Amino acid sequence: MNDDWLRGTLFAQLAATLYMVGVIWMVQLVHYPLYNKVGREAFPEYEARHNDGMTLVVGPAMLLEAATVVLLALVPNSRVSPAAAWLGAGLLAIIWLSTAFLQVPCHNRLVAGFDQATYERLVHSNWIRTIAWSLRGLLALAMVWRQPPAP
Repeated sequence: MNDDWLRGTLFAQLAATLYMVGVIWMVQLVHYPLYNKVGREAFPEYEARHNDGMTLVVGPAMLLEAATVVLLALVPNSRVSPAAAWLGAGLLAIIWLSTAFLQVPCHNRLVAGFDQATYERLVHSNWIRTIAWSLRGLLALAMVWRQPPAP
């Protein structure tokens, strides 16, 4: 990967990852805590709209982040250590697996109606993504920081 491609990939990763760090902290500290204030009657529609809206909000950034992770991990370059690239890939794998096997099933159950136990499982398990994305954000910043200035 030449320097321009590497620099572009690192900045795309940084942008996508920091965007997702902001989204996940807002969801964890603001959005999810308000779920139990919606009311049982309105909750199924609220949850369905949440699911549709969040897909539009996070889908493109998550796909861009995944593409940059694959490039950094699989395309050799001399400026990003393989350990950092694979650590980033591992953190993203944790995020995607947590999303698929913990949060999405909770959201799918909540579409049928508010359930306190499912809601608590969603909020508590979301800390996995919150912490992993925060670590990815720090890693992405470090990768960019360690690059020499453009000529």
